[in-house]
Formats: sequence, C-alpha cells, structure tokens
Amino acid sequence: MRAAAFTALGGPSGVEAIDVETPTADAGQAIVDVEGASVNRHDLLYLEGDFRLEEQHLPFVSGVDVAGTVRETGDGVDGLQSGDPVVLNPMLTCGSCRFCRDGPENLCREYSLFHGGFAEQAVVDANRLVPVSDDVDLVAAAALPVAYMTAWHMFRRADVDAGDTVLIPGATGGVGVAATQLADTMGARSICTSSSGAKLDRLPAFGADQLIQAADVTELDEKLNDIDPVDAVINHLSGEFTDACLSALGRGGRMAICGRTAGQFSEIDTQELFLEHKRVIGSTMGTQADLERVVSFYEDGAVEPPVHETYGLDLAGQAFADMRDRTVVGNLVITP
Repeated sequence: MRAAAFTALGGPSGVEAIDVETPTADAGQAIVDVEGASVNRHDLLYLEGDFRLEEQHLPFVSGVDVAGTVRETGDGVDGLQSGDPVVLNPMLTCGSCRFCRDGPENLCREYSLFHGGFAEQAVVDANRLVPVSDDVDLVAAAALPVAYMTAWHMFRRADVDAGDTVLIPGATGGVGVAATQLADTMGARSICTSSSGAKLDRLPAFGADQLIQAADVTELDEKLNDIDPVDAVINHLSGEFTDACLSALGRGGRMAICGRTAGQFSEIDTQELFLEHKRVIGSTMGTQADLERVVSFYEDGAVEPPVHETYGLDLAGQAFADMRDRTVVGNLVITP
C-alpha cells in the first residue's frame, strides 16, 4: 500500500509517498481504510526531529488522527463490522495500571500515541475506535481526536461552565478553533487572540465573542490589562505567553496547558499564583468518553471542524509546509 512517510528529518522536503507493507489485524485490532488523517503540530515536531525521532527510525509514517471505514477486524473484536465509519482515539495505554483500571486512562504511566495514519490503511486497537454516523464527513471528522478532544478535556480540567469567560491565546490554530467552537456550544464567552488580523476575522463564524490582535506577548499583555479578568485560559502556546495569561485570570481562575507551541519553558509570578488562588493545570489529549462526547457534538451540528485544505499522499509534504508557514485557519487533512 502507499503511505506518506518521513524519509529525512528537518522539514517538509523529507516527506515522500512510498510503498509500505500492507497491515494485517492481530487479535483485538482492526484495519481501517483511511479517509482522512489530520496533520497536527505533533506530526511537524516529529518531522523536525524534536521528539527523538532519529535517522534509524526512518522511513517513519506519522499521522495520529484517523477517520475512515473498517475493512476487517482481528479475533476477539465485537461491535465492529466491515464498512463501519469510525474515528480513532490515538492514545496507546497499558490497560493494566490503576489509571487504566480506574481512570482517567490518559494518565497511564505508559501513555503514548498511535502513529501511522498517513497511509491508505491503518492497523489500530479496535477498542479505541468510536463509531460515527453514516452521514458524517470523515475528512472533517479526522480533526476531532487531537484538536477537539484535547480542547474538551481542557475545558473539563479547568472547570469551565456556562457563563464563564475563557481566554484562548493563539485561537486560530487547531486547538484554538476547537476551543472557540466548544465555548460557544457550552454557553461560555470567548476572548480569542492572534498576531494575524486576517486570521482573527475568521473566528466570529466559529462563535468568538471578542478578538484581540497582538503582534507579540508584550502587546498582548498590555491589551489583556484593559479587559476584565477571565475565569479560565485554554493555553496551547506556553513559553512567554504563560505569565501574561496568568495575569489575565481573576481570583480563583484556572489555566489549562496542553502544549508548547511558543516554547517549552515559562516563567510565572508565583506570588500572584498563590495570593489570588489561581491554578495552572496540565492536560494531555483526553479520554475515550471525551472523544465520544465531541463526536456527538459533531453529529448534532454543535461543532464543525473547518478543513482549510486536503492533500493526497503525493502532496503531504506541502501540507507540512503550509502548517509551518502558519498561514491557515482550520485543519490540513491528508486524504489517502
């Protein structure tokens, strides 16, 4: 079968469509014909060599977001049939630690992520598949696991409720757009930021209530000082943006952090943290129940992942170039 593989590390020129071995399903597994696999910053970091992917691991087929139809299942798989449309929760867990037993399973000590979605077929753990309605657009649904499940889990971790005000820095990225739509769905007020005015202009269509354009963190900090304190922050940027977002929180406010798009390390005012009873909360991906919930939101029309562009396997390198350029709003999807 064909796949878009990393054949060299460093950048988009290292992505190439090649022939790879066709997968077979062992017990507990399923083969999925991939209709769409969303490109995430996680994939880009792998391509750039930021996650200890080394030359000896090449060629490497990334792609953690998978939506498609079941081709076949291995022994011991119940409830799935050939032709069923599905979305994959890409979490890999041990299944036996106390977090796998009692939940939440995304705290598993051996937690990792599936890779292999940028291919015509993917072999996956069948118990991580979530069935979707026959009329669902599987290309758009490919954006649900990483972006929407992550954002929804952050909302839960940050105890966001209807009527709360939520700050979403970097709101034009995948998690940011998802968080904007989810805030609107649940009746929270969103304040969305970006350095690009053109990209910000797209966000009201997704339910954004207030827009803040800022060229850098210093300007953002100044503009955040002019608004009322917020109840929660959905932060995928980290880096120097963390302290500015912490200052924007009101007393008892909560900030959930899921990524490091702007940098791995942050300096914060710890006095402000403890005197004002603020919370900084780490959050990674989400649970099976979280994915089932966002799938239900999509099926009900409450959220709709925007697809900026689709790419065949031969053009997968261009998808990574477009992501690196940060000129798009919405999701980039490989369609094998």
